Order: sequence, then C-alpha cells, then structure tokens
Amino acid sequence: MNILFLLVIIPVLASIFISFLKDEKTIKKISLNTTIFLFFLSTYTYYVYDTFSIKFQFRFKLPWINYLHIDWVQGIDAYSLFFVILTTFLIPICLLLSWQSIKVKIKEYAIAFLMLEALLICIFTVLDLFLFYIFFESVLIPMFLIIGIWGSRERKIHAAYQFFLYTFLGSVLMLLGIIIIYLNTGTTDVQLLLSTVFSNELQLLLWLAFFASFAVKVPMVPFHIWLPEAHVEAPTAGSVLLAGILLKLGTYGFLRFSLPLFPYASSYFTPLIFTMSVIAIIYTSLTTIRQIDLKKIIAYASVGHMNFVTIGLFSYNIQAIEGSLLVMLSHGLVSSALFICVGVLYDRFKTRIIKYYRGLSLTMPLFAIFFLFFTFANISVPGTFSFVGEFLILLGAFQINSTITIFAATGIILGAAYSIWLYNRFSYGFISTYYSNDLTYREFYILLPFAILILIFGIYPSIFLNIFEAKLYINFNDPIISNLNSNLFTNLDTSNIIQYLKISKEGELENIINMFTDIANKENTISNITKADKIAIRIENPVYYAILSSIFAS
Repeated sequence: MNILFLLVIIPVLASIFISFLKDEKTIKKISLNTTIFLFFLSTYTYYVYDTFSIKFQFRFKLPWINYLHIDWVQGIDAYSLFFVILTTFLIPICLLLSWQSIKVKIKEYAIAFLMLEALLICIFTVLDLFLFYIFFESVLIPMFLIIGIWGSRERKIHAAYQFFLYTFLGSVLMLLGIIIIYLNTGTTDVQLLLSTVFSNELQLLLWLAFFASFAVKVPMVPFHIWLPEAHVEAPTAGSVLLAGILLKLGTYGFLRFSLPLFPYASSYFTPLIFTMSVIAIIYTSLTTIRQIDLKKIIAYASVGHMNFVTIGLFSYNIQAIEGSLLVMLSHGLVSSALFICVGVLYDRFKTRIIKYYRGLSLTMPLFAIFFLFFTFANISVPGTFSFVGEFLILLGAFQINSTITIFAATGIILGAAYSIWLYNRFSYGFISTYYSNDLTYREFYILLPFAILILIFGIYPSIFLNIFEAKLYINFNDPIISNLNSNLFTNLDTSNIIQYLKISKEGELENIINMFTDIANKENTISNITKADKIAIRIENPVYYAILSSIFAS
C-alpha cells in the first residue's frame, strides 16, 4: 500500500479504535505508539526519496468526484518531504508533553491530535487544489477544540474563536479563487495547473484571493492579532503545533501555489510583500521587547521569523528560497523547543509572567542551559540551524533589493536584544521565592532531540540543500519547465540551450530542441547551436543528467 496513504489512514483508524476504549493509560499508550510509528514511517520516505527527481514521488490516486474531475491525488516533492517528517516528529512530542498535565477528556485530546496529524499530512501531500482547501480549513477544527477545551486560562474560549474566525474568513476568498480557476480550466489538479498560463489580469485577482488566506496563516502584519492570544491561551502542546507546523502553512502555500501558478502577479506584488514583511519584522521585534508574558515573547518573535521567510520566497533566487525553506524547518524546531521550556516553567509555577522568575540558573541549571542554547538558536548564532537559513535569505535578497535586506537585518539585531534580555531577566539575579526542582527525565529527553537536531542541521545543512537544489534548479532557471517563464525569467540565450544539450542523454537532442523552440525562435538563438555543441551532448554531468532523466522518463 502507498506510504503516503498509510500516513493518513493509520491515525484515522487509531482515532476510531481509541474512541471505543475507556482506560486512560491504554489510550495514552496507543496514541503515543501510533504517532511514533508514523514518525519512523515518514523518515523511511526520506531514505527512499529519489534526490535527483523533480517529479512528485510516492504518488497515489483514487477517483473521488468523477463528473467534476476531482480525484484524491497524493505525492511529495522536495518542498513537502521535510514538512511531513517535521509533523510526525512533533505530534508524539506533544503527546509526551501532555502525559501528566492533561487531566480531563484524555480520549478526546488524543483523538484531536491524531486527526490533526492526519489533516496536516494531507495538506502537505495532496495534489488537488480543492482537497488542499478542505484540509487547509479542517485543521482549524481540532486546533479550535485544543485551545478552547484544554487551554490554560479564562480567555481560552475567546482565543479559540478569534483563531478560528480570523483564519477561516481569510480562507473564504481562496475558495472563491479556486472556483474561478476550476471554471477557467476545468480542473483543480495541481500538476495540470502548473502548465496552465492565466492572463495577467486574472493572475492579479487570483493572487489576492490566495494572499488573503496565506497572509493570515503566516501571519503578516496586520493579520497577526490572533496569534499571540492563541499562543497564550493554548496548552503547551497546542503552542508547539501552532508555532512548529501551522505557521508554515501560509508560507508553504505561497511557495506551492502563489509563486508557480501566478508568476506575473507574484512579481507585481513583490514590493507589497517586501514592505509588509519589513514592517512586521521591525514592529514585532519592538513589540516583543515590551512583553512581560513568556509565551507572547516567543509568539511575536515567531511573526518576525516567518516574515523573514516571505522576503526570501519573493526574492526569486535559489539562495533566498533555500534559506526560506531552512528557516521554516529550523523555526519549527527552535520555537517548539522554546514553548516546551515555557511549558516546563508553567507546570511548576502556574504563571508565565517574567517578574516572578529570577535566579533560575541556580535553582534549575539544566533547564537554564537548554534555554540558553535555544535562545542562541532563536537569534541565529552561527553553528545553529537558524543561522544557515537566515544567512541564505539575506544573501539572496541582497541581490534583489539591498535596501529591504538592510532593514530586514535590523530584526536580527533587535531579536538578539530581546532574547538575551529575556534570558538575563529570569536566569540571573536574586533567587526568586518560587523554587522548584530541575528538569525531570521525561522533560530532559523531550528537549534533548531538539538540541541535537538544531546543532547537527546547523553544522551540516546539506542534508536538506542537496534535495532542495534539484527542485529549485528546474523551477527557477528553466524557462520552459517552470511556469515562471512569462514575466520573471526572460534572459534566455544560447548558453542556456547548450547547457541542456551537453548534459542530456544521447537521442534526446530532438526533444530538448523542441522544448526550447517557442522561446528560442523569438530570440533567434536556435540557429546558433553549432555542430560542436551537438557533439557535446555525450558529456555527462551526473547531477543534471539525473534531473533530465527524470524529466524525460516515460
């Protein structure tokens, strides 16, 4: 059976099975073991993933609504592979975090997280716009329940409704956009839509419809109001999922749909994205300095980091987009770890107000070491996962707009200011009257994998970059295969064609020439290919040879 379908159906079946059980210990064990199995199953996809293929892999298709030509289609590529793994990594962590803190409705709590895992995996793997919208909205239901039922304070109901309404209303416009796409093309299949060219006017309209949904999820200022409130009221596990996965849905949507489907509109609205992102980075950084609630500090910091991602995505070069993908993944680890640390304190003291914490480096030294490491990762200290991503974003964005890059870089300075000041306030000084034991074994072994992964990926990011490069090389350099050709990448010359001729297999010369005929004729370059260049087809570059082989595979 298809591995992606298993990743979806197993948590659903486990939820159904758990609903008939009554023993709370059994429910906890089954839900935890199920999510751990799913994590190992998802990591298996990494080992069997074909690095040099740009096609969607592990494809699975089932007829759904035949007369509308809407099918259940799943597949993963370089963009979605690691988000699936990150999802399956965080869900068992969330269940372990709640092992003792959640006392009521344990069955419903476990079912909510299992269903949430299935829905999130669907978001990252479905290849149909209509199904994407369904799952994109469906994640609101279990998250709404997690915040509203198991939230920590009196305003949890208000926060749950605010979260639901903000994100739902924004997505209504995306549904209208999907309907317009279907009426114009007769399909919602992503793979078919990637080869569809919309008129410039229609692109502008559709881009705004999708932007309304994705901007709320990022969130971009001024659509960020729901986030701090939701984080503060959610249980620790809810905050971990919000920061670790749900905030990535907006930027993932930009990368998966807005950029390739609406290239003209994406280019047209790039100044808007840059302006909103810079405002968000500076505004949220300054706002963070004034906060007194630990969760709000990390929540506002998350807004700044995710707007760094949007700058990278709309810079239209490989370095910046690779950096954006790395920041999304690193933020999923770093912010989750910081929220876990806050949850450790809240479980002991039942408050998140900073003034009640002093001298924790003396009373909880092991906790202080972990928090210091994650603080350094949050401000992108070299050697941590976050540094690689933000460096690549700045490197790529500077080539496009140096002024925006300089303003965005101020967010790193402000981030260092509020992060170090936060650590100084509760780790040093006179010992507070509040006192508690250091990390338990469970808490230690929950935090340890985060520290190890952040360090390993910071030292050796090629684990991700090797997979991203094949996908990005085609999408952002090939004016034929990519749907970004019409407005963003028009500098086609003879050298582009010759490059492909030299790295292709013998016998594919005619196919490649046909690929370039339309644009090459306009540029009068096809006639410039010499016999010597044609002979060079026999030269094989292993990396690009594999890429082209996947393109022309029957």
